[in-house]
Amino acid sequence: MKNIFLFLLIIPLSIHANEKDHELLMATLYVQSSAEFYANSSTIYRAAQNNLDALLLDKSHTAALEQLENFSDKPPAIILDVDQTVLDNSAYQARIIEKGISYPNGWFDWAKEEQAEFMPGVFEFMQYAESKGVEIFFVTNRDLEIEKATVNNYIALGYDTSSEDHILSRGENGWGSNKTSRRELIAKDYRIVMMFGDNFGDFVDINENLLSPKERVETIKKYKKYWGTSWYMLTNPMYGAWEGAIIDFDYSPPRKELVEKKFDALDPK
Repeated sequence: MKNIFLFLLIIPLSIHANEKDHELLMATLYVQSSAEFYANSSTIYRAAQNNLDALLLDKSHTAALEQLENFSDKPPAIILDVDQTVLDNSAYQARIIEKGISYPNGWFDWAKEEQAEFMPGVFEFMQYAESKGVEIFFVTNRDLEIEKATVNNYIALGYDTSSEDHILSRGENGWGSNKTSRRELIAKDYRIVMMFGDNFGDFVDINENLLSPKERVETIKKYKKYWGTSWYMLTNPMYGAWEGAIIDFDYSPPRKELVEKKFDALDPK
């Protein structure tokens, strides 16, 4: 009886020890296990496919804020982010939970395994877009070091029409995290008809992305004409600027302090 009592005491202590990781655990389980996540991603890409033909016909339309004039006669292109937009890296998130580590530990190793799966619906959408003569570009903050691995991962999943020329990575040509200059480069030769991402910075300049939570929401509202027409946001509860905004983009304090900031950000009305 005494041993059973001690065992029952150990269980809640073990659970308590892992509570600090509970937020990432729940977010990762949502991505990996929920029918709702599958439906969300599939819905995004089906809706985009349904809108694509009309946007191709409307030569006065561009999805890129960087594209202001002289674009109507240019061939059409679509820009997609990679991580949690095209490729699902939730397996990496599961690994860092199990190992008790954090990004970027193990990230390059995971990417070089070339085992990520496609996000639901994206493969069919890309095939449809290319059948309509649309050029597809991937503007990603994956490091240049894993660009080849990204291409290989695509090929392993049956998407063999991509090339490194169509993947614009961080670290290439001096590019940092801000994607504006890469969108500008594509806009020189193509009319950008759609853009996809899991972060506001996949659509706008980084200065509009790295704001307080309230400011980010107000800024997003400025672009309401784009959402669901030529801009498509994928749900990513695991990480992103939405989280960074809550903690003032400062990940250096102890975990306890960061969690307290998140609690303070709750709105119980």
